Amino acid sequence: MPSHRDALQRVITDIVAPEAATTDAEGRFPQPAVTALGEAGILGLTVTADLGGGGAGLRAAAEVVERLAGVCGSTAMVVLMHYAATAAIEAHGPKEARQGIAAGRHLTTLAFSEAGSRAQFWTPLSTATPAPGGDAVVLDAAKSWVTSGAEADSYVWSSRPVDPDAGPMTLWLVPADLPGLTKRVAGFDGVGLRGNGSIPVRAEGVELPAGARLGGDGDGLDIALGTALPWFLVLSAAFGLGLLQAVTAETAAHLSGARLEHVGQTLMQQPVPRADFARLRLATDRVGAFLEDTLTALETGRADAQLRVLEVKAVAGEEAATGCDLAMKLCGGAAFRKETGVERRLRDSLAARVMAPTTDALLDFVGRAAAGLPLLGPA
Repeated sequence: MPSHRDALQRVITDIVAPEAATTDAEGRFPQPAVTALGEAGILGLTVTADLGGGGAGLRAAAEVVERLAGVCGSTAMVVLMHYAATAAIEAHGPKEARQGIAAGRHLTTLAFSEAGSRAQFWTPLSTATPAPGGDAVVLDAAKSWVTSGAEADSYVWSSRPVDPDAGPMTLWLVPADLPGLTKRVAGFDGVGLRGNGSIPVRAEGVELPAGARLGGDGDGLDIALGTALPWFLVLSAAFGLGLLQAVTAETAAHLSGARLEHVGQTLMQQPVPRADFARLRLATDRVGAFLEDTLTALETGRADAQLRVLEVKAVAGEEAATGCDLAMKLCGGAAFRKETGVERRLRDSLAARVMAPTTDALLDFVGRAAAGLPLLGPA
């Protein structure tokens, strides 16, 4: 039976790659690719095998995101957020939702960031209050920039706890078709990741069964930091690696093919471009090595695993942005033509700096962790 790698490559070759430029140019959600990834078992890859999923872990998910990011950043981001949300659902969600994800017919995503607290997702302003006369809660929120916001079947949703004394945050599995949920369907017209379907989602008096809670009331921050966030951070690094691998290959092809006819040499034979290309390759290899070390730290329970997880998105995000910019310089005027894909990867790379937790927030977390300070609260 073909492996998930074979199935993924078929989807990339047949659908993702041919549609990548159009997805970016038109800001179009890559629904054909997402549907095909579901049918191929890629969306259900990380659900336990006894429910029909692939039974794979974070390493396999990182490989999927890395390979997709090298072709279409928007598709990769949709899958990245789906895997991060699925991690929380796998740990705390109902069997029916997990079966739907395993079967490839259920797309999920994270809904943490809010208009009021912005990138500081750990301080939700949205509320969950007891509904009168029943075992239900009422959600009110202004979620900002939810990936796949109009296309997802569910959201892993953060709120303040029902009991104000229970803890800082509670998580819910919110079906995307509930009455009272409104989505800005105009879509996302961004600099990069233009097809990732990121939109604001509002909840106004949305009634939800109390049983839709993921974990205990007030336990949401622990679940986010211990389950969803590590997946998001590691997969974000895999995303950056995929971008770097793509621009490194495109730059090598350009430098090896473009010639200075008056001296009878390619650009790669010139010492300055060759040195800059070496810098680009070093950046790609650094991110690959750091990602591999982070995955190994997690898999072996190494003492520095939490620190590596906090570092890996910051490292990969900055290296990807710098590396893609260097590729633009090396490819010169050719990189400004959209058909090369270099400028698209540069634009996609910039998102890592502003997606919560932002690079600045991660640097603070890394400093706190390295100094033995709590990640949140007074230093």
